[in-house]
Amino acid sequence: MPAPAVYLDHAATTPLDPKVLAAMQPYFAAEYGNPSSIHAMGQHAEAAVERARSEVAAVLRCPTQDVIFTSGGSESDNLALRGTAFASRELRGASRVLTTPVEHPAVLRTAEALARQHGFSLDLLPVDHFGQVDPDDLRRRLTPDTAVVSVIHANNEIGTVNPVTHLARLCAEQGIPFHTDAVQAAAHLDLQELTDAPALISIGGHKLYGPKGVGVLRCPSQIPLLPEITGGGQEHGLRAGTHNVPLIVGLAAALKLAAETRPVEHARHSGLRDRILSRVLAEVPQAVISGHPLQRLPNHASFCFHQLDGNALVAALDRSGYACSSGSACKTGDPTPSGVLLALGLPPAWALGSLRVTVGRSTLPREVDGFLSVLPAVIQAVRSAGGN
Repeated sequence: MPAPAVYLDHAATTPLDPKVLAAMQPYFAAEYGNPSSIHAMGQHAEAAVERARSEVAAVLRCPTQDVIFTSGGSESDNLALRGTAFASRELRGASRVLTTPVEHPAVLRTAEALARQHGFSLDLLPVDHFGQVDPDDLRRRLTPDTAVVSVIHANNEIGTVNPVTHLARLCAEQGIPFHTDAVQAAAHLDLQELTDAPALISIGGHKLYGPKGVGVLRCPSQIPLLPEITGGGQEHGLRAGTHNVPLIVGLAAALKLAAETRPVEHARHSGLRDRILSRVLAEVPQAVISGHPLQRLPNHASFCFHQLDGNALVAALDRSGYACSSGSACKTGDPTPSGVLLALGLPPAWALGSLRVTVGRSTLPREVDGFLSVLPAVIQAVRSAGGN
């Protein structure tokens, strides 16, 4: 099946940057040693892993020992929540997990599993109609029994950016570990203030023009963490398993490239995003922006349309040559309303009609204009066909 003519789903995944692929290629064949081996080939591989660790640490401006390589953003989220929750209970008897209803499933389902299977209590911080957490609300809810707090940095479905640096500092004042899923944010936002806070930070390679199957958990040394994958003692004993050298090298190259290109791409993406937001509201009846209109990712536009099946709309746009998403890629095909949109207070008749449009490095203004020229007619056709 041919690829869609225009890809507008960069929040789901991004294409591998050619510079990243070039950095990875030697480690698929010529440099194939196991980094845990003591012979020369193993040491060459270990040196590549440690160079990658130093590159990631330089971008995040944190010590190299804070960088833990994982298999992706979901594993980073799991290690952060489970590792800090169990460590907090072991060290100080804390057994309360505090998160929000608008988290990625890798966080929310993990928090629910900790409550259901391991005896932790779970409290959900309320969010406003933009999907943001109020720092004053978090301050009131922090207790000595809180094992870990997790608040998403930039929401994958609605693009809203949370004041995570402020939230992290509130937690640090009371000695409570704070984690944020920054998988969507890492390509677009500077994480320096957040690493100063301090905070556990999850990053995934394929959201920032790197490879799939690799991620990072930044864990400050002062935050206790118990491993979830035990074995050979790799990653400071916090994540066992033979290092996937080419993917680790690729993630580091992608993160470094994202930091270098961020100022230019942020401005370009913001212009395209704002064009999408304004024209859809002006030209499509019964449409609202989901998420914050201003405090949102620079490449992210998202909407809800009244009495419209979002999945039917995505399918119709795909037939017209435009690849978009109905909210989270993890929700595609699910006929039930998104829990994120319901948490914003949107009724099901609106929440079912979601559309997410995310631009990327290769997106051209003419492609956005082409999309905007066909969208109103596609929506009208879906509504007329009973796609609601």
